Amino acid sequence: MRDLKGEHGSQWSAIQSIAAKIGCSGETLRNRVRQFERDQGVRPGQTTDERERIKALERENRELRRANEILRKASAYLAFAELDRRSRP
Repeated sequence: MRDLKGEHGSQWSAIQSIAAKIGCSGETLRNRVRQFERDQGVRPGQTTDERERIKALERENRELRRANEILRKASAYLAFAELDRRSRP
């Protein structure tokens, strides 16, 4: 990419040229180049590893919230059942 930038005058024209050759859109290739630059530490932002870690943590957080909701409902059900059992003679 960097090699072709000199031939094309700008990174965008190099991206468009390469994208046409490999059969993808210029925007797709531009996004991949930007992510590669972030992964290499050239560009600020989240690396691929950081993004994957955040997704995994968000998924775990959702699962834990669901589990807590189930436990909360079960606890309330059991507490109600215990109160009902105690109130019967």
